[in-house]
Amino acid sequence: MSSQPSPVLGHLASNVRRLRQESGLSQLALAERAGISRRTVIALEAGEANIGLASLDHVADALGTNFTDLVKAPSTPQTEIDEILWRGQSADSSATLLGSAPASTEAQLWVWRLAPGDRYDAEPDPGGWHEIVLVTAGRVRIERRDGTVDLTAGQRAIYPSDQPYSYVAPGDQPAEFARIVTS
Repeated sequence: MSSQPSPVLGHLASNVRRLRQESGLSQLALAERAGISRRTVIALEAGEANIGLASLDHVADALGTNFTDLVKAPSTPQTEIDEILWRGQSADSSATLLGSAPASTEAQLWVWRLAPGDRYDAEPDPGGWHEIVLVTAGRVRIERRDGTVDLTAGQRAIYPSDQPYSYVAPGDQPAEFARIVTS
């Protein structure tokens, strides 16, 4: 996490405070469970944290929640988080959590390229499976039973894949995208 002001620090502060109080934990008890200092817990709740992403995982575990619920605005859907969670020394370096989908047993990372006009028609996955697609070049149309979405470079879709779906490269340029499958 960066010490630079960002909206995520406000979300994190209120989420940590709320979850800690709901759990009946003191700041010291949370610090001990998470393996961090009480001073770090105080900084987290004040929105002034400079904490590593792995340490946030420990805080989430100690509070009985997950990483994404700890850092996102409470009303934000898991599929639309859009929060910068890390900044490097250079202004050009950052990591943005775009969205999340549940996973219990497996996650697969794929890189796809479709020629113009080509398509891939998939059979439904078992219940509980999800896909995360991030377009890196061109345009991708994802046709699903629950709706069609057209994406361009930099856009993504997160959806349950226990339905028929297709990837289509509309237009006259190839489409490239990263695909994460979770179960």
